[in-house]
Amino acid sequence: MPKRLFAKARRLVASKSAGVVLLAGFAAGFIALSLFGTSMIYTGTEQFCAQNCHEMANNNTKEYKDTIHDKNRTGVRATCADCHVPHAPVPLYIAKFGALNDLWSHHVTHAVDTPEKFDAQRGHMAERIWTYMKGNDSRECRSCHNEAKMDPEKQSDMAKARHTKAKKEKLTCVDCHYGIAHKVPDGPGPQELEVDKAFISRSAIF
Repeated sequence: MPKRLFAKARRLVASKSAGVVLLAGFAAGFIALSLFGTSMIYTGTEQFCAQNCHEMANNNTKEYKDTIHDKNRTGVRATCADCHVPHAPVPLYIAKFGALNDLWSHHVTHAVDTPEKFDAQRGHMAERIWTYMKGNDSRECRSCHNEAKMDPEKQSDMAKARHTKAKKEKLTCVDCHYGIAHKVPDGPGPQELEVDKAFISRSAIF
């Protein structure tokens, strides 16, 4: 069987149509990669995340509007993708595949398609995001907030004290900074959630 395949391959290469097949393959590959790259970029835009489905437009987008991440004195904004979509390639692809669950919810189960359903699931969704962020040491927060570049002299005494305390207790950003762009659900906050700290350094890289 392998010999037959090799023989067919040799005949194809030797024929005049080999160049045409090769060019067609390159063209198909280029189109496929272009579509893949475009979809990766578009599905990470604020327009797509905030307005493309009524679950987001009627809930999270309204909550996010005029928060410190949306409107501030410098005009530097953190949009949906900045906080919820990984910037590193491998985590990005994993997150995109994980988003298939959102499509299932949107088209099949309709789990959060009304404000009432959304509020009923708010605690569960928040815990899932907090656990994820604690597990990767608030990786997406650190994409914008570089701890090494923070100037303690420009922080309040309370902020400096709390950051020092957080380092000693090995807390991560989301342990204290949560509910910034969304309503905080009833129940335990991030600090009360148990996450295996042994995986933080590894998941922070990936």
